[in-house]
Amino acid sequence: MTAAPVTAAAPTTAPDCLFCRIVAGEIPATVVRRGRRTLAFRDGAPQAPTHVLVVPTTHQPDAARMAVADPALLAEVIADAVAVAEQEGLAPSGYRLLTNTGRDAGQTVFHLHMHVLGGEPLGGMTGGPIKAAG
Repeated sequence: MTAAPVTAAAPTTAPDCLFCRIVAGEIPATVVRRGRRTLAFRDGAPQAPTHVLVVPTTHQPDAARMAVADPALLAEVIADAVAVAEQEGLAPSGYRLLTNTGRDAGQTVFHLHMHVLGGEPLGGMTGGPIKAAG
């Protein structure tokens, strides 16, 4: 089976996208940083003591499409995720930056987002259940 090629899609706002609605201020979120073209806010179902999401303010479904459509914006997302980790005090002990692309990777919101996780030893990268909200 051959994967479909990744093609660039013009950045848009998707009205049914949770993160587009957070960026638009329609859904409340605890914002920790605003970049030139990014927004960072606390995850509603944290998987670590510090769990922040960094999203582009324009809609791109995943990292593969953004790498084609706007690689400079993908670099901004990463740079702002590092800035969030430093702002949150995670740099001395370490942190994880993570993005999922596709359902099999665990992507549940199809608007690119980079997780900034830290505040405890994070363990391995695969296996184990996702922690429940609360």
